[in-house]
Amino acid sequence: MAFLDPTQAKLVRRNFNGPARIRGAAGTGKTVVGLHRAAYLARATGGRVLFTTYIRTLPAVLQSLLERLAPDMVGRVDFVNVHAFASQLLKERGVPFRIDGLEAQRAFADAWNVIGASSPLRAPRFTRRYWEEEIAHVIKGRGLTHFDEYADLARVGRRHALPVEVRQAVWDLYETYSTNLRERRVCDFEDVVLLARDAVRDQPLDRYDAVIVDEAQDLSCAMVSLLHALVEDRPDGLTLIGDGQQTIYPGGYTLGEVGISLAGRGVVLDVNHRNTAEILDFAKKMVADDQFVDIEGVDGAGDTVSAVTRSGPAPGVHRFADRAAHDAALLARVDEVLRLVGTGRGDVGILTATNPQADKVTAVLDAAGVPSVSLKHYAGKSSDRVRVGTIKRAKGLEFKQVLLPHVPAKLLGDAPDTESVAVRERRELDRRELYVGMTRARDGLWVGALGRA
Repeated sequence: MAFLDPTQAKLVRRNFNGPARIRGAAGTGKTVVGLHRAAYLARATGGRVLFTTYIRTLPAVLQSLLERLAPDMVGRVDFVNVHAFASQLLKERGVPFRIDGLEAQRAFADAWNVIGASSPLRAPRFTRRYWEEEIAHVIKGRGLTHFDEYADLARVGRRHALPVEVRQAVWDLYETYSTNLRERRVCDFEDVVLLARDAVRDQPLDRYDAVIVDEAQDLSCAMVSLLHALVEDRPDGLTLIGDGQQTIYPGGYTLGEVGISLAGRGVVLDVNHRNTAEILDFAKKMVADDQFVDIEGVDGAGDTVSAVTRSGPAPGVHRFADRAAHDAALLARVDEVLRLVGTGRGDVGILTATNPQADKVTAVLDAAGVPSVSLKHYAGKSSDRVRVGTIKRAKGLEFKQVLLPHVPAKLLGDAPDTESVAVRERRELDRRELYVGMTRARDGLWVGALGRA
């Protein structure tokens, strides 16, 4: 994270006369450029810089890195994820809100349970989760307040076209859910962002000279609107960093929806310094046929890499019929990589799709006497412990050796011809998440697959 090639170093100091975007494929150094740029802008402006992202744990890691890279700028750069920033802002402004995840889930469950069996939302090709995501990311993620807005919406990032009668059913579900939240006097996380956005619109926050957003593709329209409002279009005010290929959340947005124009202020990094050529080629197979709408509003297939600076052994998929064989092989792989010269336990990342899977991995390591630390509690400090956590929490991080256990074998195979559009959308998101996990690896990658393809 301390290394900058000449192109990256020049970009850190580059001046933009408005909002700018830095993009590039995995491993091209986007986050490290953002970190150095935060220190540079804080020093150059003499003011404060906000460095934010969707992930809750990454800010603590970047804070720790700044302490080593630019100790004189500690206290001048605030590292905080978007939801935490929004919550802090509301508390400062005295805006009442109460987050209760369990109550919010119950509010949605009650709204869902009153839907009749004949509703189009109950069609077999859809799941309850699909509609939860539709409300969270498409409707509330944009802060829509009237059905007409939703009826005409392009729904960027969602593959399944919805006729107006289905959209009306979704809107009815959304309104019932909103009513249930109000009756319980609770908010969900999308509400917190919307409240904070409105608070800044009513009374601007004159605190930051610059805002840097990492993994910008994972944010919602409302989040980007909130952050843009902090600095508006001032020179070097807003820097968006990310890669559309690494979008792992449903829905999406375009900068045009937020009212942001880049006007040529976009830069692409295209040299991969992290992965070996073998790891990168292996990972790219996960997203080879992937198509997405980039935040600049154009169809994308991922940025290309002009050069890869390193090479190493080829990764492979290891298939297992049962959990016992899988876990034994996982431990054997950990033992194998720890025998490599220059590789300690702290260089190993074991990444899963879910928190329960991460807990199972931790239990296996504990039983074998292998010390580990959860990425939930990892703050960038060196320790001789294997890092264990979800792929989502590993965004922006890298490890010498990465192990991806508990991967469903069917996710690695070809999609069946009978797969619905909604299922295909989820499959693509899950494969992009695997791509993100694979590209965290610098030197070695092990994939453990369970079940039948």
